[in-house]
Amino acid sequence: MKVHEYQARELLAEAGVPVPKSYVATTVDQAAAAFDKIGGKAVVKAQVFAGGRGKAGFVKLCDTAEQVRQAATFMLSNRMVSPQTGSEGVEVKKLLVADAVDIESEYYVAVVMDRAKNTAVVMVSQEGGVEIEIVAKEKPGAIIKRWLHPHLGLMSFQCAQLVAGLGFTDKEQAKAAAKVIRGLVNVFHKYDCALAEINPLVRTKSGEILAIDAKMNFDDNAVFRHKRLQEMFDPSGENPMELRAKEHNLSYIPLDGNIGCLVNGAGLAMSTMDLIKLHGGEPANFLDVGGSVTAEEATEAFRIVLSDPKVKGILVNIFGGIAKCDTIAEALIAAAREIGFDVPVVVRLEGTNVERAHELLKEAAIPQLITATDLTDAANKVCAQVA
Repeated sequence: MKVHEYQARELLAEAGVPVPKSYVATTVDQAAAAFDKIGGKAVVKAQVFAGGRGKAGFVKLCDTAEQVRQAATFMLSNRMVSPQTGSEGVEVKKLLVADAVDIESEYYVAVVMDRAKNTAVVMVSQEGGVEIEIVAKEKPGAIIKRWLHPHLGLMSFQCAQLVAGLGFTDKEQAKAAAKVIRGLVNVFHKYDCALAEINPLVRTKSGEILAIDAKMNFDDNAVFRHKRLQEMFDPSGENPMELRAKEHNLSYIPLDGNIGCLVNGAGLAMSTMDLIKLHGGEPANFLDVGGSVTAEEATEAFRIVLSDPKVKGILVNIFGGIAKCDTIAEALIAAAREIGFDVPVVVRLEGTNVERAHELLKEAAIPQLITATDLTDAANKVCAQVA
């Protein structure tokens, strides 16, 4: 789960991290009123789940209320197009109008899960204000990392090392930077973040240390524990098919290929996609229906896969355990008759009652349902169907 920048700022402020005064606007009039409240220069920023806002013209520094009106009018009436959005762009529904600051230096601070070491890592860099991926590639030595102990968390000596890595020598500024790092770590742990990032953290010309942009992602499996995050959830930033799948206990991730996959079990789903690739095909999705899939869930899974216009064929790979093969076969037949398959569906079933399942599929005599003897045969057949 992701939250908008203005929401991330709220969480940081609650943790004691200093952020500039700001207001959220959904209309041009609200944006102009926010400028009046700020009482000076302001920056207007589109609130979307995509980077590249500045280059796309969706971050504007404004000196007057009229400039704010012009910026807000443009942003709320145009889709933002950047390398991260694709050519279709994204709609802007909310704006952040924030107090503009005179920046002297920019820094990067983040906490992220390190899956290789099974713990969180704090990363800081004096190369703030740019994409950290570019810094990591071109100047890997510019990123300082300290891994957190799973029980002790951020220790004092680590915090001191990170502050030193940011280059702060002034005592008061060093204290302020340490407070930011500790606050960010606290937010990361409190809300089960996968990523908590401040980019940039800035030192103003007057010597203040401020977080002027923030990004946070949260572990979907832990959101149920945080009512605050549930209230912040914005479905407009999510893939509608992924949301639809979640409502039916399905795990769905869209991909770029043309072969839809319907599999029970994440490991089996990944192996299925690998085998499709091995035989020259391209998976259109990852779809795990789970080990105890019902007929209703299987039918909805087909609806979701078939709603992707790129799909030219489907591979069903089910290992019948809790959900027996004959039950799956009945669900496939019911789905074919209810939805009406207009693409070939190659079916590979294995496990409990598999013989009865094959009998049911044969008796149904639905041309679009093509049975396979094993997974290799299934991959070969579905790739041949879409070739």
